[in-house]
Amino acid sequence: MSSFSWWAGSLGHGVRKFETKGESSEDKSEKQQGVALVIGVTGIVGNSLVEILPLSDTPGGPWKIYGVARRPKPDWSPDTSVEYIQCDVLDRELTLEKISPLKDVTHLFWVVWVNRETEEQNCEDNGRMLSNVLDALLPNAENLQHICLQTGAKHYLGPFDAVAGNRYFQPHEAPYHEELPRLPVPNFYYTLEDIVFEAAKKKDGLTWSIHRPSFIFGFSPWSLMNIVGTLCVYAAICKHEGLPFKYPGNRITWEQFVDISDAELIAEQEIWAATYPHAKNQAFNCSNGDVLKWKRLWGIIAEKFDLEPLPYKGEGFSLAEAMKDKGPVWDALVRENKLHPTKIEEVGNWWFAEFTLNLPQEMINSMNKSKEYGFFGFRNTETSLGQWIDKMKASNAVP
Repeated sequence: MSSFSWWAGSLGHGVRKFETKGESSEDKSEKQQGVALVIGVTGIVGNSLVEILPLSDTPGGPWKIYGVARRPKPDWSPDTSVEYIQCDVLDRELTLEKISPLKDVTHLFWVVWVNRETEEQNCEDNGRMLSNVLDALLPNAENLQHICLQTGAKHYLGPFDAVAGNRYFQPHEAPYHEELPRLPVPNFYYTLEDIVFEAAKKKDGLTWSIHRPSFIFGFSPWSLMNIVGTLCVYAAICKHEGLPFKYPGNRITWEQFVDISDAELIAEQEIWAATYPHAKNQAFNCSNGDVLKWKRLWGIIAEKFDLEPLPYKGEGFSLAEAMKDKGPVWDALVRENKLHPTKIEEVGNWWFAEFTLNLPQEMINSMNKSKEYGFFGFRNTETSLGQWIDKMKASNAVP
């Protein structure tokens, strides 16, 4: 196999060259134009997908893109040629109405989820969303070739409530590799996988790939899992009120190694798997390829907001409790800095920050399988964090 070089320099990350094993330019030119349907287009990885897909040298392109999200298109969304479709895919009738006419779709990118009180409810509602979309696509999109399903490292840890302490099973030990068996616990990731497997049986030639990132660094004021945005809001409030910039996590995350997934890197891996024949029908971890400690990352955030990080002495605290009355403070910061009008509950996902920074064990994904199959993308996590903070600031999401 010959190889191509994919240069991805979007979002201010600078021009990075990495090699992937893939098809020749001659093979590529003979194929039809890719038509992407991105479900969750305003999310943390959806944003990166719609910035990378239109690039002239993106594999499988030039891509036509449909982007689906529940809310109207925000003014901070990338100004691209995406055909934006407002649709709550939990609504079956609306989904059939909006998605069925997209007969030219060739690739589905599933980068969305909803959070419910129990994992059983997560399985029900997330499974229903995916089923609704596939029921609209399978009978109508004759050229549908591939489904990229994004899940995550909770495949190995278990769902949020179990990881947080209500555990009645033994999670896998890090480093996690893709062949580890499912845990004996409800997990909506498993539900989504099974739906995709069944869909592939119903349509000849339909392939899939599963992508399991770690905690994601990226840009989206609307994401349920944007740890960078949430910590930027916390830092901005500390700066505004002269509060100490305390670490709201435990000693495990402060002192032990963790890996992170850059949203742009995840998008690159998903596009690679969607267009490279030998990556089909496989699950891949996706992390930056280095390991960090939050004690180092905390200093980077502090520096970006001109704060002095308070020395950590093991005294974690509830970030949600500390921020519960800070809505008026955030409103003032939005007005004074002419930020995009958001409410603190939209941009400060305190529950997720507390989950991220209070893990009960080390969490590291192995990238060996991904590299063995030909994907060599990587990110410097320290650089990634700083550049995503810059992106949040430049986009007027945080001061």
